[in-house]
Amino acid sequence: MFRNTKLSRTAIAVAMSIGMSTAAMAQVTSSGMTGSIVGPQGNPAAGTVVTVTHEPTGATKTVTVSENGTFNLTGLRVGGPYTIKLDSTSLNDETITGVFLTLGEDYPIEVALVSDEDVERISVTGSRMNSVAFGKNSPATTFGIDTLENVPAINRDITDILRIDPRVYVDEAGQNSIQCAGKSPRFNSLTVDGVRLSDSFGLNSNGYPTERMPFSFDAIEQVAVELAPVSVIYGGFTACNINAVAKTGTNEFHGSAFYDYTNDSLKGDSLEGDNIALSSFNEKRFGFTVGGPLIQDTLFFFAAYEKLEGNNLFERGATGSGAVVEVEVTQAELDEIASISNNLYGFDPGGIPASLANEDEKLLIKLDWNINEQHRASFTYNYNDGLNFNQSDGDDSEFEFENHLYERGAELTSLVGSLYSDWTDSFSTEIRIVDQELDNRQNSRAGDGTIGGNDFGEIRVELDNVDVYLGSDDSRQANDLNWEQFGIILRGTYYFDNDHTVTFGYERDELDIFNLFVQHTETEIRFDGIENFRNGFADAIYYNNAPSGNPLDAAADWGYAVNSLYIQDSFYLTDDLSVTAGLRYEWYTSSDAPAENAQFVEQYGFSNSGTIDGEGLLQPRIGLNYTLSDNTELRGGLALYSGGNPNVWLSNNFSNTNVTQFGARGRDYGYTDGSRSLFDADVVYSGLEAGVPNGPGYGVPSEMFDAVAGGTGANFEVNYLDPDFKLPSELKLTAGMTHLTDSGYVFDVDLIISRTYDAAIVLKGDLVEEGVTDNGYIDYASPNIDAFKLTNSSADSTSLSLAGSMTKSWDNGIQLTTGYAYSDAEDSQPMNSAVAFSNYQFRAYTNPNEQVSSLSDWNIEHRITVDFRYTVELIDGLQTRFSAFGLSQSGSPYSRVLENGNSEFGFTPFLERFDSGSGAVLPIGSSRNSMESSWWTKVDISVRQDIPAFAEGHSANVYFIVDNFTNMLNDDWGVLYEAPNIVRIGDTTPETRQGDASQWELRFGVQYKF
Repeated sequence: MFRNTKLSRTAIAVAMSIGMSTAAMAQVTSSGMTGSIVGPQGNPAAGTVVTVTHEPTGATKTVTVSENGTFNLTGLRVGGPYTIKLDSTSLNDETITGVFLTLGEDYPIEVALVSDEDVERISVTGSRMNSVAFGKNSPATTFGIDTLENVPAINRDITDILRIDPRVYVDEAGQNSIQCAGKSPRFNSLTVDGVRLSDSFGLNSNGYPTERMPFSFDAIEQVAVELAPVSVIYGGFTACNINAVAKTGTNEFHGSAFYDYTNDSLKGDSLEGDNIALSSFNEKRFGFTVGGPLIQDTLFFFAAYEKLEGNNLFERGATGSGAVVEVEVTQAELDEIASISNNLYGFDPGGIPASLANEDEKLLIKLDWNINEQHRASFTYNYNDGLNFNQSDGDDSEFEFENHLYERGAELTSLVGSLYSDWTDSFSTEIRIVDQELDNRQNSRAGDGTIGGNDFGEIRVELDNVDVYLGSDDSRQANDLNWEQFGIILRGTYYFDNDHTVTFGYERDELDIFNLFVQHTETEIRFDGIENFRNGFADAIYYNNAPSGNPLDAAADWGYAVNSLYIQDSFYLTDDLSVTAGLRYEWYTSSDAPAENAQFVEQYGFSNSGTIDGEGLLQPRIGLNYTLSDNTELRGGLALYSGGNPNVWLSNNFSNTNVTQFGARGRDYGYTDGSRSLFDADVVYSGLEAGVPNGPGYGVPSEMFDAVAGGTGANFEVNYLDPDFKLPSELKLTAGMTHLTDSGYVFDVDLIISRTYDAAIVLKGDLVEEGVTDNGYIDYASPNIDAFKLTNSSADSTSLSLAGSMTKSWDNGIQLTTGYAYSDAEDSQPMNSAVAFSNYQFRAYTNPNEQVSSLSDWNIEHRITVDFRYTVELIDGLQTRFSAFGLSQSGSPYSRVLENGNSEFGFTPFLERFDSGSGAVLPIGSSRNSMESSWWTKVDISVRQDIPAFAEGHSANVYFIVDNFTNMLNDDWGVLYEAPNIVRIGDTTPETRQGDASQWELRFGVQYKF
């Protein structure tokens, strides 16, 4: 039986013309081969010995062809080249050379051995250019070394690569978050060498656990993005899986080093004719890789180090300052506020933020051990420590002094060990053990970096159009996060003689979390205008803490484990139709529960201490691949997924029980009705640290301090898990086609229709409907204590993604990939915050407790991408590589809401926090995110010129990268305008120019390889 004839011919043709690129397996670090070996009459060549050799390391695997002429190999290293020798006792031998393997791809080997004396040598040498290719059963794109090394990756981040796929939008105006087919970046999964390096807790908008990509860019061999994989091995996401594999050492010593640089003179200083006031900065990055044998043919090492010495730039300034974003506050007003703070409150708020230095450091070390022909082991150590300085109140109507900024930092240590074993020609296993720790930092610049040791609270001075902030940000006064994750993967593959390949396994991920988040431990004080700030008349004052006065006593210390069992069968139903079908079951276990609130139990009739312990979900999956002809392939799949829901949403239920911490409000003690000044002689301050002034900001009014200490203060809303909570899931139906023309063009199209079930949302648990207002809005009462519940949406959401691409390479050195994607993604709530009440309020609605599916905050309706590369020898023997990436895309969605929408609900207390009481209320009959920001078009370029190296076999190049080359050509081009997600009706200029994404930036570098 000679299977997959069409598939093999087409796949080899694609590999030779444009480079093999196919689907990647999640949590997979290896590749494989499947083969069909027959004799001259098509009879199975049983007994033929197949020897596969990884040329760089000398590692070999040997398998014997079965009675029906087939063989299967798993656990092979990604990349190559490989040599495959077919040794038959009765027929002539064959040798296949130059084979490169793609992450997770089973490379098809199909040979008819002959009996005459002519021995054919087949050579398949694929360039590793990114493309869509044959053999997939789901929408995916894999990027190899050629792409990683040559595209304009100015950030040295996989986001620079993944954005080539038109279905993947990278938010360049924000934190470079990866948004797949209109879905929240919180629902992605990132794995590196089988280790999940996602943001396991859910604080970061970029989807990483650290401030930047947690591993060195030069450490990566391949990276892939999967939007709807059907393999049961995938887990922990509902949006997309991003999988990367690190390079390995070989039998020869190889390495590289790089250095690049930019500064303020290499960045655009004008936009649309406006001169931009740039802060002075210098930024450099440098690093190296080295790999080689520790024991020839047996033990290998690879190491990659990278460091950034950079700057965070801030583009906001007072009216007339020439800043990229001018806020409606005058320099005179800022000077007056600073003077009052220094002279009356004894606190220096700092200047206007301009540029702050930061660093990022990464180290990856990988060992590979060819134990013997049947067993291979690897060990990967990864370390990253970096920081950024961030704004916490940076909306158009807000302005912060420098000491109100805060340091966001994280230190990550990750260890993974893997063992690949072939016990027989048919049975192989993989064992992986993972241990990683993360120490997250959220330190105010006004504090000393210790828990509860901040010297001064937050002050907000409310002007006519702008709120001005100084002091320690209210959310960083007692904020600390540490987590440890331990995982084990046990996986087996059995290849039956009837061509069925069965994969089965068990996985367990344990997560232990320490989360301290207590706002206002140093107070937050708000003043209505500068004069009230001068005289100490507060508009509002808040204080929260544990009764002991030690915020650590209010920390959430908890954890859980997610267990997975799966089984899958892959087989050919006919010679041209392959099927993958399986089941994955996940269930959660936990012995930790939130502290029970007796008042909550009495009023609600159930406990607030519910957890996800025992919750589980069965996830069936099936995928098809049909070879229609030598040039055309069809694919489709149906699969259910779960995971990616940030643990911070569950952690809120542990932190906000109103048992471990309490709050006091100044309105209860005469501080917010104009009857008392914070400077009155009878005001006694408690909680003062040694050596600080005895006054507001440094101390807490004793009435409020004592109320919290006695456990009698007012509280935030209790957070709890709905007793009927179910695990959210997403069902994805996919259909696709790949077509190769006779002239070498590859066309690819994929459709994804997904349905979200039981999406996690936050609702007010204390609200009761009392009727309908005259204008058609729901009227509410709140008979019980305030509470937010994490629950499931009863409104299922449907999303659609349709994408197509074309790939072609020419003999003259040109390679071209173009793509277009249409997206219409919906959700019930955007859930774009780590805090329950923020998730509840930061959205537009007609009914604050509604469950309505609307357009997603992350949806980009139209997106066009172009990846162009050209290689030429302008200097004899030295290559010049030109690369350009262009995009044109529609804008982000936003909502138009009523100017004073909360009046529709009578300004009821549970809505007071919504944007200073004005709310985000939609007119009756309108929907969330019905508006769209402007289109954005830009082109990035890079040029790399080889230069003479110091020794034979070495290479060197100098390069430059221009981010937003379009803006360099003309300062009217490449300018990004975006509106905030919520815009008041009547606002005639909702969009704001996004400076950093719009300004061109040039970076020079040099690289040396040996």
